[in-house]
Amino acid sequence: MKNVMIMLFVGFLSLGAFAQEKVAKIEFKTDTIDYGTIEKGSDGVRVFEFTNTGNAPLIISSVKSTCGCTVPKKPEAPIMPGETGQIEVKYDTNRVNPIRKTITVISNADTPTVALKIKGLVVDSNNSSVLEKKGKSVIEQ
Repeated sequence: MKNVMIMLFVGFLSLGAFAQEKVAKIEFKTDTIDYGTIEKGSDGVRVFEFTNTGNAPLIISSVKSTCGCTVPKKPEAPIMPGETGQIEVKYDTNRVNPIRKTITVISNADTPTVALKIKGLVVDSNNSSVLEKKGKSVIEQ
């Protein structure tokens, strides 16, 4: 009886060792994209690249931004283990102001919510400051 119990116990332990939990894992190359200083009306599209480092398909269910001036686009198909994917972000560069936005990614990964950030500054070189105009007129004279 004792031997049977020991064999059952060892059998359950070995089954537990072979049973691996299937989990998707999302790993981004970077969690922040810096646009730097860009011109008003320039291309506002940037890409966050990621890899599924888990052992189950990664499904991104939602990608949202903190405002309507930033439009993220998620991959529609599952990302298989070891494969890479992209989340495209388009910022409306027709607004002259600092860029400080957060993009929230929701998936079936072991960390289901990830916050990505974009930053930078949109400037309009056609609208120079009063001081710059004054300086030019003094220099030109």
